Amino acid sequence: MKGKDRILVAVDTPDLGRARELVQGLTGRVGGFKIGLEMFISHGPAFVREVLDGGGKVFLDLKLHDIPNTVAGAAGAAARYGVSFLTVHALGGPEMIRRGVVAAGAAAEAEGLPAPTVLAVTILTSHDDDELHKVGIDKSCGDAVLQLASMACAAGAGGAVCSPLEVAGVRERFPQGALVVPGIRPASAAADDQSRIATPARAVSSGADYLVIGRPITRSNNPADAAAAIAGEIDG
Repeated sequence: MKGKDRILVAVDTPDLGRARELVQGLTGRVGGFKIGLEMFISHGPAFVREVLDGGGKVFLDLKLHDIPNTVAGAAGAAARYGVSFLTVHALGGPEMIRRGVVAAGAAAEAEGLPAPTVLAVTILTSHDDDELHKVGIDKSCGDAVLQLASMACAAGAGGAVCSPLEVAGVRERFPQGALVVPGIRPASAAADDQSRIATPARAVSSGADYLVIGRPITRSNNPADAAAAIAGEIDG
């Protein structure tokens, strides 16, 4: 896979004009676009369809986490858009993950679409060990990620979302899964609010398939050039 195809650009803005500008300028230059809660709540399915109609691939990052029946319904609805990736939160448990995967596959098949890859989000990259302990998880981030990844794999998830620091261990537990890694920062970029980060090249060499990259591209004066530089770093 070429470096550019591994990049999923995070379109995390409620500004529709800016979002359109980013998508139009980067379609074909990156692997796809992450649409998360802020953008989805602001502009909903219409923006998802707009990206897809323009030839972009969509990683719909809603981190679904509810009772299994509710997640199944939501996953089925999301699959009908034709997105490539959809996230559920691994902390929802194996039955929730399983129901989401089954529902997404059935809904996509009914529409004549490829099934989205359902990714289990493990531990957010904004968390560190102290943060986990405050919410009652008496494990290190690394141990919690590996436990959740193993559980998600057994439940039928198509892959996982984890920080670059855990990707090598998750790859061992998910040998055939798609591993999507946020917390990516080129060497020249600031960490911002991420705690567990790595460079693009390091993440890919550790086993990542796709890299979620936001501010180093979206806040650049020239997003296309920034994306190309990161792709070159990966390929190199």
